[in-house]
Amino acid sequence: MTTPVTYEVKAQDGKARLGVLTTPRGEIRTPAFMPVGTAATVKAMMPESVAATGADILLGNTYHLMLRPGAERVARLGGLHKFMNWDKPILTDSGGFQVMSLADLRKLTEDGVTFRSHVDGSKHFLSPETSMEIQRLLGSDIVMCFDECPALPATEEAVAESMRLSMRWAERSRVAFGDRSGHALFGIQQGGVTEELRGESAEALKAIGFDGYAIGGLAVGEGQEAMFGVLDYAPGMLPEDKPRYLMGVGKPDDIVGAVKRGVDMMDCVLPSRSGRTGQAWTRRGQVNLKNARHADDPRPLDEACGCPACRGYSRAYLHHVYRAGEMIAGMLLTWHNLHYYQELMQGMRAAIAEGRFAAFEAEFHAQRAEGDIPPV
Repeated sequence: MTTPVTYEVKAQDGKARLGVLTTPRGEIRTPAFMPVGTAATVKAMMPESVAATGADILLGNTYHLMLRPGAERVARLGGLHKFMNWDKPILTDSGGFQVMSLADLRKLTEDGVTFRSHVDGSKHFLSPETSMEIQRLLGSDIVMCFDECPALPATEEAVAESMRLSMRWAERSRVAFGDRSGHALFGIQQGGVTEELRGESAEALKAIGFDGYAIGGLAVGEGQEAMFGVLDYAPGMLPEDKPRYLMGVGKPDDIVGAVKRGVDMMDCVLPSRSGRTGQAWTRRGQVNLKNARHADDPRPLDEACGCPACRGYSRAYLHHVYRAGEMIAGMLLTWHNLHYYQELMQGMRAAIAEGRFAAFEAEFHAQRAEGDIPPV
């Protein structure tokens, strides 16, 4: 019999939680950052390289994979894990956000969304039931329920209407998902930045019952202050014995602030996207390798980092290969960024376990305040 997916909180320091999400494909240590593998690949990285950074889980994208290569094809080829050569857990989002933001000629009804592909203009229909089926074909370990993502800014009335539609879709997602031991289904809290709506959404999701709960509808342009304002109360509305996943976040200071407020899981394209555009994330903040001041700098990106980019290459070299348009620039900088993000998560896990999260947070902000130190 397949082992069920379980979650255990191991320690807590303030609202920050240390836990383990156990799946048949392995344990996910939380707080966890999930690198994004949109089209069955983390851009510029080999799967074994992603694993070497310390990642326990990847995120795949239902919308992109259903358009190409197609969920049925992935299933015929043995499922997403075999297809992309990743044997650890995979979480797939439902496709709702991409349908709303990327697809053309969208038509939204109670049944679902009809849209045209941004790839070739072909017509598709996505509903709670079809999203569950696509994610089943992909073989996702963690499946996200199908929700509606309203464009912001929006009125409170529009946000409320959208949230209630998402809750009806969450119930349909739960029914369509069925009983799949070894796989988990997460519900998604909506409600914008309105506490009352967030509470209504949380109560609806808890009544349905999920294996984990996501906080959706944030990191969509509302700003960090507004996001943290919601996170001051939203995680506490969700069950204590289930993982809490903040979708689409983010920058390192967003992540530390989210963990401080009780979030267990996050994902974002930022570390890989930044790497491909000459940006590196370090303990002292962001470093722009495009800048001419790096051209003669023999130092590593971060003298305390053990990633391949920092162990074997100088800032001068990274500046050169980026300016020359060489692929190795994106490869090395992405590896560095993902390594840094995973080191950040490990640092927070250790701090929570030892009851010193406040000190960790203070040191994190102090180092960033010093900024990137120029060469002597």
